[in-house]
Amino acid sequence: MVQQKTLDRVFASLADPTRRDILIRLGTGPATISELTEPTGMSLTGMRKHVRALEDAGLVVTQKVGRSRQCRLSEAPLDAAMAWISFYRRLWARRLDGLDAYLTLTTEDRDHDAPDPPDPTPSGHA
Repeated sequence: MVQQKTLDRVFASLADPTRRDILIRLGTGPATISELTEPTGMSLTGMRKHVRALEDAGLVVTQKVGRSRQCRLSEAPLDAAMAWISFYRRLWARRLDGLDAYLTLTTEDRDHDAPDPPDPTPSGHA
């Protein structure tokens, strides 16, 4: 149950393009909220709300440094999301492989049971 809530928050955070941009920027290293705000034209208040949502999801950790708040990535929730995605990717790959095998056998059986096509030459000789 706890992991489901964590995944819900992570995927909800990742659904927002501004938050994905913040994560991309933090992937290059820590930044203050002011530094995150500069390229966006967003207000500091708006950026704080996005950072807070990322913090609530556990994707970002902030720390007060002097008069500013330093933000950095926290990878654990992303690792949990990737594990969830990988599990379902493997599950569907196995199911699709099974479907492919079934369709191949069905097609081979149908081709094997089908009568030979008639000879197109008029006398049966080339």
